[in-house]
Amino acid sequence: MPKLPRLSGKEVIKALSHAGFANVRQKGSHVILKKETSEGVRTTVVPLHAEIDRGTLLEIIRQAGLKKEEFIALCG
Repeated sequence: MPKLPRLSGKEVIKALSHAGFANVRQKGSHVILKKETSEGVRTTVVPLHAEIDRGTLLEIIRQAGLKKEEFIALCG
């Protein structure tokens, strides 16, 4: 299983936008992204840090409804 890359908040937002997420609003250094799906609305919050911790990144991926491998493919 591939390791998660070290990403900044902007890089995570870019990858999630490729998955169909749209920037809804920003509060301080946190960006809220949403996506309409057949199951309903998926919402995730991405901090605009220079480097996002692995645990935080895993939680963002989980909230987005993606698998780790799918997210890594979106980053590349």
